[in-house]
Amino acid sequence: MGGGREALRHTAGLSFAPHRRMSSAPPAAAPATEDAPPAGNGLLWVLLAVAVLFAVLRPRPPMEWLRLVDWQTVGALAGLLAITQGVEKSGVLQSTAQRLLARMTDQRQLAFWLSGGAALLSALVTNDVSLFLLVPLTRVLSTQAHLPLARLVVLQALAVNAGSALTPIGNPQNLFLWHQSSQSFFGFMAMMAPTVAIMLAWLAVAVWLLVPRHAITLRPGTDSAPVQPKLLWVSAVLFIAFVIALDRHWLVAGLAVVAIAFAIVHPRVLRSIDWALLAIIALMFVDLRQLAELPQVSALLKHWPIEEGWRAYLAAIVSSQFISNVPATILLDGYVKDLPALAAGVSVGGFGCVLGSLANLIALRLARVPNGLAEFHRISIPFLIVCALSAVLLRLG
Repeated sequence: MGGGREALRHTAGLSFAPHRRMSSAPPAAAPATEDAPPAGNGLLWVLLAVAVLFAVLRPRPPMEWLRLVDWQTVGALAGLLAITQGVEKSGVLQSTAQRLLARMTDQRQLAFWLSGGAALLSALVTNDVSLFLLVPLTRVLSTQAHLPLARLVVLQALAVNAGSALTPIGNPQNLFLWHQSSQSFFGFMAMMAPTVAIMLAWLAVAVWLLVPRHAITLRPGTDSAPVQPKLLWVSAVLFIAFVIALDRHWLVAGLAVVAIAFAIVHPRVLRSIDWALLAIIALMFVDLRQLAELPQVSALLKHWPIEEGWRAYLAAIVSSQFISNVPATILLDGYVKDLPALAAGVSVGGFGCVLGSLANLIALRLARVPNGLAEFHRISIPFLIVCALSAVLLRLG
């Protein structure tokens, strides 16, 4: 983490002065525009290759392949991606970014604000939704000022994984474990509070070390895009309607309303959706569920003493690194009897490898930065180690 901080100190065009100024140096390369596709689909091709390998080694009928995909999740992401694009193209994020930059004194203050907001929102409206609200805003901020976009987005990914662990509704694995337990809503929060406190404390340390107090240096010629109130209101109404549709399990109807509305009001919204992200999520379900079904995996879990204590906690962390924390929760629920250890392990397991949590992938794809994956692992793997050790010491103590 310290090395990253030193690298930031030598970034061109950044000022140590306490006031904001326009850059007099040649402008750095601007982040990708909102219509540009996200950089790099390496993970997509890896997942596709694994799916082909499974098809050869363990063939199954086509309909069974389709049933491996959680279409509710994929469909929900598709609708949210479309609505997010509508909000971006309305121009409101650009004007919001300008007002925010006018009130921030330095990069570290901005990073604390964005990370803290992400953690709080994720506990209230789930980790994925909070990313759909804040990552596009962060990307727009980086078009108006010289900011370490990849680093800010990685910190937000860590923040939503930490903050969402507090409440039963913050993420899918908590919702599953809460339903499996006899805990009350606030009882579950009390159980998770010590682990979440540790994760948030280390998040604050990470922000302090990785984002220096450089003055925010504005990019020259970043004129505000005109706000389109009609598109903004359509997007807001569609967001409310789509959330209601998801709650009532009316996914297909909700997607149809979103698609038809944008096709009429602003067709470019549908063309700007990150379809590759949806393919990645679908292939993750196909590959990871088949991996969890392997007889070797089941035999291994039966023979390992992972029913409780630090072994259960460690098994949850390690499993999350390979099959993501939501499938790991479902897989280990039949073997682990220690609910607090399992809940803490899959929460901490969201850090580390990008596959540890679906939120990690969403954050990086929304950010659209070419070096996002490498930056994520440079920060997230050390973060996993310190959080895992701190939380297990707390449990043992």
